[in-house]
Amino acid sequence: MEASTILPVLKKKLAFLSGGKDRRSGLILTIPLCTEQTSMEELSSTLDYLLGIPSEKCKARGFTVIVDGRKSQWNVVKTVVLMLQNVIPAEVSLVCVVKPDEFWDKKVTHFCFWKEKDRLGFEVILVSANKLTRYIEPCQLTDEFGGSLQYDHMDWVNKRLVFEKFTKESTSLLDELAVINENEKTSQPDKPRPSDCNALPSFDPETVLQTGHELLSELQQRRFNGSEGGGGGVGGGGGGGTAWSPMDDELLAQPQVMKLLDSLREQYTKYQEVCRQRSKRSQLEEIQTKVMQVVNWLEGPGTDQLRTQWGIGDSIRASQALQLKHEEIESQHSEWFAVYVELNQQMAALLSAGDDEDLLELKALQQQLSDVCYRQASQLEFRQNVLQSAHEFHGTAQDLSQQLDGLLGMLCADVAPADGAAIQQTLKHLEEKLKSVEGALQSLREKGQVLLEQISNQTSWFYGKEMQIENKENVDHVHSVMEDMQLRKQRCEDMVDVRRLKMLQMVQLFKCEEDASQAVEWLGELLDALLKTHIRLGDDSQETKVLLEKHRKFVDVAQSTYDYGRQLLQATVVLCQSLRCTTRSSGDTLPRLNRVWKQFTVTADERQHRLDMASSFHTAAERVLKEGCEQVEVLEVEVFEEVETVGKALLDRLTVPVIFPDGSEQFFGSPGDMASSAENIRDKMKLVEDKRLQHEEEEEEEEELEAEHLQEEAALEAGPDES
Repeated sequence: MEASTILPVLKKKLAFLSGGKDRRSGLILTIPLCTEQTSMEELSSTLDYLLGIPSEKCKARGFTVIVDGRKSQWNVVKTVVLMLQNVIPAEVSLVCVVKPDEFWDKKVTHFCFWKEKDRLGFEVILVSANKLTRYIEPCQLTDEFGGSLQYDHMDWVNKRLVFEKFTKESTSLLDELAVINENEKTSQPDKPRPSDCNALPSFDPETVLQTGHELLSELQQRRFNGSEGGGGGVGGGGGGGTAWSPMDDELLAQPQVMKLLDSLREQYTKYQEVCRQRSKRSQLEEIQTKVMQVVNWLEGPGTDQLRTQWGIGDSIRASQALQLKHEEIESQHSEWFAVYVELNQQMAALLSAGDDEDLLELKALQQQLSDVCYRQASQLEFRQNVLQSAHEFHGTAQDLSQQLDGLLGMLCADVAPADGAAIQQTLKHLEEKLKSVEGALQSLREKGQVLLEQISNQTSWFYGKEMQIENKENVDHVHSVMEDMQLRKQRCEDMVDVRRLKMLQMVQLFKCEEDASQAVEWLGELLDALLKTHIRLGDDSQETKVLLEKHRKFVDVAQSTYDYGRQLLQATVVLCQSLRCTTRSSGDTLPRLNRVWKQFTVTADERQHRLDMASSFHTAAERVLKEGCEQVEVLEVEVFEEVETVGKALLDRLTVPVIFPDGSEQFFGSPGDMASSAENIRDKMKLVEDKRLQHEEEEEEEEELEAEHLQEEAALEAGPDES
């Protein structure tokens, strides 16, 4: 009988073993009757359970039964005593009926238990509570009888439940573990294992062991603390005082628990090894299953996916679509690669701690899985590289096509630059465009060559007719793109050459026009310099000759500038005809050139005429003013007249402006400059006039002297005649 089956009855405390002993070392069984009606059936069940706890040795020493009838009726007490005869007649040595004070005196006379000793089989005595110590030591009595023995019925019930639960679970667990260990020991590894070989125990061994250790610890603590009033084990509450001694192995609880724990530990150790072997086998089987799943998928659907993906696309958009498709394939493969990594780690852990018989199988699985995964990963990477190269190739081809379209648009557009600088800028931009196209074409060739090499290497992965056809289409497409771009680039180069020649001619045209305008400006500057700075006429004939020479050179420079401008304008006409540029001509450059040139020639002629007059004037004046001159008097008079005539004419010339063909007028230099030149001429004319007057005086004096001489000669000739 287990406590759990009559737990409600046990909790009523109809009877209990407190752990106390009588003077014969027999156990004390206490039956505390109460005022309420006691169920004999429940009391009988309780007694049956309690009497099943002690060992046979304890039972042989007999029981002392204390029937506490202080709160009950005599009939109940009598019934209980008689029931003891039926339940435990042989084990009962003494029954102590604790009576109430002066209540049963009359009734006892009607039924004397001592007279029924032979029939009952045990002695029955009526005793008051205060006299119970005559038969039992106070330290073996509980406090309700004035003793010092501590007893907690609910604590005892709970401990009993724990003990029985542990005993039941541990016994069942031992049987199950023994069966499991024995089946594992007799099973053959190369044969299929029956389903019951993998059975698990009904109870958790760790939990049962922990419960047993806690129970044993409690038992040991109660045993060694008994001298302080503690209980004596699961079977009783122990005794107090200084003379407490445990019962003979206290209901066998402690040694039974220790024995069960030892057996459990032994079987559990074996079971742990069994579990380890099971786990290893299960792990090996699971790893093998997963390895074959990975291998079968990679060599089956995974390989089929790659075999159907060989194209490179015909545009950047198509190559991007293929890359997206490849990313989906890679995503599916990555899930299996993750399983591979996990399996590889598991196999590495098993290899590091595995047995020798498992190493070969594990290594073979690991090698097979690694070979398949690495081969598939290499194919994925190779395909990714091909698609990346194709994407770069098509991207470069698209950029090159756009550059060629832009270059062609520039070449087809009309050229209407404003000046030579704009043409040079346009030409530079055109050259840069062409250079960029050449660089892009070279990059396309390089990327195409890389792609062709990768395509040719695809045959190293799989061999099949369909793949060869696909490769040929890819190769033909790459060559076609590169050839098409080369032809487009060549056409653009030819058009660039034509445009370059045309633009260079336009540069020459603008240059000629610019230089012709510059020639006009130079002539204007020469004219301005002639009018403003070429104003000296010289102080003597020598200086005037130098000025004449400089003037001739100055006129030659102007003539060369004019001729250069005429040639440039003629070249402009020729270039316009070559460029078919009917909208452009020499414009107003030629009229401006001719107008400035006519103004210059008029001014230069005037300058030449004035210098010639100045030279004649200075030459004649110098002949007059030359000291020691012995010219004939007649010639000198002519010279005087020439100086005066030329000087007056030159002075008149200085006051006259230069009149241009268009009727405009312009003076040489400033009025002050002209006044200075006129002053120099007048000064020289005055010197010549003074020389003439001096000469005339000398002639008069000579004439007077000659007249006097003639008179003297005449007088001399007349004097002799008169004599």
